[in-house]
Amino acid sequence: MKILLLTPDLPYPPESGVALRSFGILRGLREAGHEITLLSFANAQPSQESNPLFELCRQARVVPLPSHSRQKRLLKLLTSQQADMQHRLFSAAFAQALSKLLQDNNYDLIQFFGIEFGRYLPMLQAQGKGAKLVYDAQNAEAELQRAIALIDGKQPRRWLPALYSTVQARRLLRFEGEICRAVDLVVAVSGEDKQLLLQHAGAGIHVLPNGIHVDEYRPPDSNIREGYTLVFSGKMDYRPNVDAIEWFCAKVLPRVRKSLPQTRLRIVGRNPQARIMALADDQIQVAGWVESVQPYLHAAALYIVPLRMGSGTRLKILEALASGCAVVSTSVGAAGLHDEALACLRLSDSADDFAATVIALLMDDAARAEISRYAQASVRKHYDWSALLPRLLAAYGSIGLG
Repeated sequence: MKILLLTPDLPYPPESGVALRSFGILRGLREAGHEITLLSFANAQPSQESNPLFELCRQARVVPLPSHSRQKRLLKLLTSQQADMQHRLFSAAFAQALSKLLQDNNYDLIQFFGIEFGRYLPMLQAQGKGAKLVYDAQNAEAELQRAIALIDGKQPRRWLPALYSTVQARRLLRFEGEICRAVDLVVAVSGEDKQLLLQHAGAGIHVLPNGIHVDEYRPPDSNIREGYTLVFSGKMDYRPNVDAIEWFCAKVLPRVRKSLPQTRLRIVGRNPQARIMALADDQIQVAGWVESVQPYLHAAALYIVPLRMGSGTRLKILEALASGCAVVSTSVGAAGLHDEALACLRLSDSADDFAATVIALLMDDAARAEISRYAQASVRKHYDWSALLPRLLAAYGSIGLG
């Protein structure tokens, strides 16, 4: 098949969850013998000599990420009935590049990653020459905004963001439905997301969990973990991640330190907000962007996922389990995982329980080692791309592609 992929981030290097997912799919499709064209956003032109995308793709084109000021976003919020995400990735340069690709090629399949690309659907329908359209839904976005509004609404200082999310949830529900009814196939990342997206009565929905290449996370045989070191990773300008680590540092970490004052925390991920940087002290390191998260995962005594909002399958958990980490998560953070992977986690939702679970595992080397053994086997079985790609190809087959 000739396939066009539209991604919000450059899939390589995989610096975000969307990039990890899109690179896994791109690489798997190419290895299955399909011809791939990529059109993506990036602030800098990647090197054709060092970036594998140029070997995997027949064409790989990059358009600068559009800039939308807070003032412009607020104006659109007040003067239109459209969701903010409908504008976030709209770019005349991207539209021009997309139109050129559609004019010059006959694609069998066009797959776009994320609700933001719904803005380009009229162009894909008009100029796609009958290509099958696939919406890869990174989240059930309307429900995610509703959950964010509920959490923010409990804090007076967050009432304005809560109002924003309430408005966005209603608008996203409408936009999400329009997309689901316009495409040929929707790919959801979890069964929970599928159930939420089914309300739109649109295209058929297939579940393809997030995945990783498990062998790339295996710790070296000589690996030594640092005692009493906790790690959290993710984009640190993403509201669910910001909320998670602020809650952990305010409500959970003081309880842990009361019993284990030597406990350290490392926060790893690009674009840390000022609120996150302010958390840094002699025992909390805000690492920001790193070239590879694996060394931090390999050094961790314990990986934490204190998420209170979000949807989908947490790539951060898959990376941690594949790296042999014991993981403590909230129920929200672990949503969407296969039962065998879920059994490898320790789930705690209150601050007291989360702290008690962290303390118990930090003090029990044998328990962490046992979790590590089961975790790696479970992730390999259910979330390695070698196991997931056949499910994606079967989904394509359901709409007449092979």
